[in-house]
Amino acid sequence: QVQLVESGGGLVQAGGSLRLSCTSSGRIFSSYAMGWFRQAPGKEREFVAAIKWSGSSTYYAESVKGRFTISRGSANAKNTVYLQMNGLKPEDTAVYYCAASPTLSYTYTSYAYWGQGTLVTVSS
Repeated sequence: QVQLVESGGGLVQAGGSLRLSCTSSGRIFSSYAMGWFRQAPGKEREFVAAIKWSGSSTYYAESVKGRFTISRGSANAKNTVYLQMNGLKPEDTAVYYCAASPTLSYTYTSYAYWGQGTLVTVSS
């Protein structure tokens, strides 16, 4: 069984930065992908970024490309995936979820394991 725990959310002013962390427990196969999704109030959950567990490939939503960076932890944090968010905008306000999928995908239905979410609020 895989468990995912997010952290790092909070309140930040527009233009600021936050780094979200997702720590996994249980076995993540090397073929898995890790994704970040977000859901704003009254809106559907949307894809933000994804990375192969090997770290070999990354993908981003157009709305965050150039501002957000997804990465895997180094050797002493290899079970952690990060989402570095720079140049934050009020429209980035949402609950951010970490998820794991057997395949790299943009769609949330492909992801079998989910964290509880962490709230990011960007003030104008």
